[in-house]
Amino acid sequence: MLEIFVCEDDPEQRKRLNTYIENYIMMENLDMKLVISTGRSQDVLDYLQNNRVTGLYFLDVDLQEEKSGIALGAEIRQYDSLGAIVFVTTHSELTYLTFTYKVEAMDYITKDKFTDIRQRVIECIDTANTRYLQNKYNNIKKFQTKSGDKLISIDYNDILFFETSPQLHKIILHAKNRQVEFYGKLKDILEMDSRFYRCHNSFVVNKDNITEVDTKNREIRMINGEICYASSRFLGGLKDIIPH
Repeated sequence: MLEIFVCEDDPEQRKRLNTYIENYIMMENLDMKLVISTGRSQDVLDYLQNNRVTGLYFLDVDLQEEKSGIALGAEIRQYDSLGAIVFVTTHSELTYLTFTYKVEAMDYITKDKFTDIRQRVIECIDTANTRYLQNKYNNIKKFQTKSGDKLISIDYNDILFFETSPQLHKIILHAKNRQVEFYGKLKDILEMDSRFYRCHNSFVVNKDNITEVDTKNREIRMINGEICYASSRFLGGLKDIIPH
């Protein structure tokens, strides 16, 4: 979901922006939410420090505080490098500062043309949503293999672990909702993604889907309750995976 932020210190203008945004999200049934609307830059930064976000930010340039909206945009970039930043301003002459701060703003909306603001806000929402969906789709990585006469494609996020099959030269892939057997080698699987870890001579586990490591019994519990096994030789590499 694309999260939207408004930082505008004028209550009336903030309310107007909120209305434009929320009405458009509702009308178009977009996968978005206005999560923060505030006059304080620190409210936005506090949220970003505690949440992993891809956002759309409407920032007033002339905030009535020590920090300008452009400086706030620069700090937002430290947490959300892919976010879309839009400056709302009566001081269009200050927009050159975005280059100084290297903010890479998506748009500038000037407040002196009130009749245009709603349409510009909508255009920014549409553009940010298109880019968000493109990035989301491109980041979905698929594991593809052939099993018998079928070409199998599984999202990497759904893979739990691989184990060697009793059948020679074959591997069993354990996913969240299925198992697939195919010809392959565990050492080749290891090179496909940094999430994969060799936890046993016969197992390669997806570290992102581990919920528990039982070091005494050398068992790895996955997010769906399945058990994968580790050997004492490779157990050390799993100790830092689960938060203590």
